[in-house]
Amino acid sequence: MDKSSQVPLTTVHHVEADGVSVFYREAGPADAPVVLLLHGFPTSSFQYRELIPRLADKYRVIAPDLPGFGFTEVPKNRHYKYSFDALAQTMVAFTDALGLKRYALYVFDYGAPTGFRLAMAHPERVTAIVSQNGNAYEDGLGDAWAPIRRYWNDPSAANREEVRKAAVSFEGIKFQYVHGVPNPEAVKPEGYWLDYALVNRAGNTDIQLDLFLDYRNNVKLYPKFQEYFRKSKPPLLAIWGKNDPFFIPPGAEAYKRDIPNATVQFLDTGHFALETHVEEIAAAVRELLQKAI
Repeated sequence: MDKSSQVPLTTVHHVEADGVSVFYREAGPADAPVVLLLHGFPTSSFQYRELIPRLADKYRVIAPDLPGFGFTEVPKNRHYKYSFDALAQTMVAFTDALGLKRYALYVFDYGAPTGFRLAMAHPERVTAIVSQNGNAYEDGLGDAWAPIRRYWNDPSAANREEVRKAAVSFEGIKFQYVHGVPNPEAVKPEGYWLDYALVNRAGNTDIQLDLFLDYRNNVKLYPKFQEYFRKSKPPLLAIWGKNDPFFIPPGAEAYKRDIPNATVQFLDTGHFALETHVEEIAAAVRELLQKAI
C-alpha cells in the first residue's frame, strides 16, 4: 500500500501529571502542529476515535481523558478534589509533561470550561479554538439544565438524586447521544454503553455529581472567558449540533460578540455531533487550522 494512503495510526499512552496517571490517545507526526482535544461529560477521548485519524496526516493530535473519566487513573492517596479548577490544573500539568508549548484547542461540553482555563493561564500557547457544543455564554444554557440549576440552588440529597437519574443513568446518557438526531439509528451504541460503564464505576457517580454541582462556578467564570476572547481574539470556529437541548444555538452565535471574525456553523444533529457528522466537522476544523497555523 502507498504510504500516503494509509490511515494514521492512533496509539494510547499514560503519563504522570499532577499526581495523576493521565491516559491519552495520540496520532500524527511528532513535529507537526499540535491539536489538543478535550472531551466532555459523560465520555472520554473515545469520542474522538473517528476525528483523530482525519486530522493526523498534518497535525499531531492528542486527546487525554480527564480525571474521573475514561481510563485516566487517580490514586486514592492523591486525595483529588474534583472541580473544574482541578481538571484544568491537571491538564496544564499534562501539557507540560508532554512539552506542548503551542496547540490548537478543540473543546466539547466539559472540555470547554477546562480548555478555556488553560487558554486564560497560557494565552500564548493557543493557536486556535474549535468549540463544538462547548459553551461560554449564559445565552447557550438550554432548558435541559433545569434540574441542575435546582441542584445548584439547593444541593440537597433529593436534588442530587434527581440529577443522578437525569444525567448518570443509562437512559440519561443515551438521551444525550440520540436526542435531536434525525435518525437515532445512525448513532452507534458503543459510545453510550462505554460511557455508562465507566461513569458508573464504584465511587465515580459521586465524582460526577460533584462536578455537576461545581459547574455553577463555570457559569460565574463566563465573563472571564469572554474577556479572554476579546483580548486574545484566537481564530475560533463554533460548530454546533443545533438540536442540542443542553447547549443551544445562541451559545454558538454569542462567540461573535467577542470575536467578530469567529466562524459559526450549525449541523442538523444533537449534542454529540461527531457521532453523525465527523466528516463535516473534520473538514471545518482543517479549514480553520490551515488559516490559523
